[in-house]
Amino acid sequence: MLARMLLPLAAAPLLAGASAGIEERLLARHNVERATRALPPLRWEPALAVSARRWADDLAARGAFHHAPENPRDPMGENLWAGTRGRFSPEAMVDAWAREKRWFKPGVFPDNSMTGRVADVGHYTQLMWRATRQVGCAVARGAQEDVLVCRYAEAGNYRGEVAF
Repeated sequence: MLARMLLPLAAAPLLAGASAGIEERLLARHNVERATRALPPLRWEPALAVSARRWADDLAARGAFHHAPENPRDPMGENLWAGTRGRFSPEAMVDAWAREKRWFKPGVFPDNSMTGRVADVGHYTQLMWRATRQVGCAVARGAQEDVLVCRYAEAGNYRGEVAF
């Protein structure tokens, strides 16, 4: 059953060929990972992508790397990634977050890291958060690094909740 769910998601970037846009590739990689736990696929949300674009451009221009200030009136989740300019595919960027599953243990957030450090699983849990249904991402080129920002609605990583 799981193999049937994964095949269409994994093939999506291949079926689109080289013309597949970065947005489609980022979304497909998120959904391939979510399918491993039978979680509903995310939908691309343009407003989240615009918000991610603003923050990615700002970080890349300044050579900075930190989360955006939270807006309590419009909470959204956020994952950040940075790496050597031009060296990583969109899939590899998302895979960096997905690899955190090796430290994940089922439980109530933030007590779901085998290392005891929520930072070791926080990207993964946001990617997989059961209540999250939408994502929008942007990659910006800095002088030396590419910066990926993904924004999520509903936000995840809420204290006292189970991720999935």
